Amino acid sequence: MIKDPYAEGRQRGWQIEDASLAERDLADEADVIVIGTGAGGGISAEILAKSGLKVILVEEGPLRSTPDFRMQEADAYPQLYQESAARKTADKAINILQGRCVGGSTTVNWTSSFRTPADTLAHWARHHGLADYTPQALQPWFEMVERRLGIHLWEVAPNANNELLRTGGRTLGIEVQTMRRNVRGCWNLGYCGTGCPTNAKQSMLLTTLPSALEKGARLYHGLRAERLLLQGDRVQGLEAVAMDAQGIHPRSVKVQLRARHVIVAAGALGSPALLLRSGLPDPQGLIGARTFLHPTVVSAALMDRDIAGHAGAPQSLYSDHYLHSQPVDGPAGFKLESAPLHPVLFSTTLQGYGAAHRELMQRFNQAQVLLALQRDGFHPDSPGGQVRLRDDGTPLLDYPLNGYFFDGARRALLAMAELQFAAGAGRVIAVHEASAGWSNWAEAKAGIASLDLRPLALRVVSAHVMGGCAMGADLKTSVVDGHGRFHHLRGLTVADGSIFPTSIGANPQESIYGIVARLASKLAEELTSRPAAALA
Repeated sequence: MIKDPYAEGRQRGWQIEDASLAERDLADEADVIVIGTGAGGGISAEILAKSGLKVILVEEGPLRSTPDFRMQEADAYPQLYQESAARKTADKAINILQGRCVGGSTTVNWTSSFRTPADTLAHWARHHGLADYTPQALQPWFEMVERRLGIHLWEVAPNANNELLRTGGRTLGIEVQTMRRNVRGCWNLGYCGTGCPTNAKQSMLLTTLPSALEKGARLYHGLRAERLLLQGDRVQGLEAVAMDAQGIHPRSVKVQLRARHVIVAAGALGSPALLLRSGLPDPQGLIGARTFLHPTVVSAALMDRDIAGHAGAPQSLYSDHYLHSQPVDGPAGFKLESAPLHPVLFSTTLQGYGAAHRELMQRFNQAQVLLALQRDGFHPDSPGGQVRLRDDGTPLLDYPLNGYFFDGARRALLAMAELQFAAGAGRVIAVHEASAGWSNWAEAKAGIASLDLRPLALRVVSAHVMGGCAMGADLKTSVVDGHGRFHHLRGLTVADGSIFPTSIGANPQESIYGIVARLASKLAEELTSRPAAALA
């Protein structure tokens, strides 16, 4: 029987409060408040709690654990994702998958793990004053989180969906490499995106959060961080509001929290939104600016045999050939990965409607899908987006798609189609409203060249959100310093992917883990005047 760590933890006295059930206003205090329980919040919480600090964790989403993960999209998306996995940019042109639950996106991601690429770090040093962000300086932190979270090369044979990427790559002479994943004892089910039902995924839900709770941290879930509390030039706490049982609407119950230090780790839309709601000093108007997505285009191939893309590790192979064929600050490079296929996600991403859509869904089990994740933020024509606030204070990302992006998107669609035909595809369909598909590479090459690439016609998705609270040495171009400290106030650290001054150019979870481990360890040493505890 698979154990539920939270049921057992509660029996041992873990302090967990479901704010959606609170009947009166609450107040609490600690040494540190950590807002958000995803990659940044989870790593911070374990290091700080193990260092002897009193920690309060705040999570807007619900607590769902092992028994709740039933490999059903209809259950998972409303419970575990922002806006039921339908979050979109302001113009609806990009769909954004983000977690919204205890553990954040680490609870629902596909486990793909990469260290921050060296060319990304070199760009940060040259353009953002982050000279101490080198592969050598970060290596011990990456090694620490890799040990802690079981990050290792996936040694099981890829499923057919991934193997076809390698087949096409071999035919064309394009290098395809094995993915590293943060799993232990994985059952190879393929439903990582709906929450791991076997406790194999080493998410924050299963690792750092239980460790912090075991050390006395207190977790409030179903609690929205409304605004930071200030006293003079110092952040001293948080005002929060309890959510309703569905996690959609705030209730009248308020929770006021006080602390010596506040860590904001609410994700690269949630963190800038909280700073904006709080009215923090922002003389250059930088909060929420330069938010990046790795905007992703999709190519579907129909094969003459069953692929069963829903079964097996979601992502186990990748290619950086087209990422490194361009200079980092040149035309947009892109990373190629395969995407798992599940009926709801597949059907809502595919173009078309009526009979045409039905025909594609009938071939669901013969479909193979490639993704091209475009690196953004390194070129003047790739400024990213801007986080703004809706009338109710929730975040909205304005992310215009321009000619720079569409140039990269066209090259990506061509590259993916060529790979898929080289792997034996009978038909390749660019996920674009005007694409009915092509039966050979020559047709695809001509067809993709003539596609009208514009917002809403070309389907664009992303599961990676970065930036919006950029770190850097210059107060005129950054929100926080190289330690994640807010430039204009004391007592405030931002510790998640929002501090990245560009996109990563790779799936960002390990970058967040390693960089935040470094920041949180320094903070723990400053608050305790002794060496920080290592991750378990």
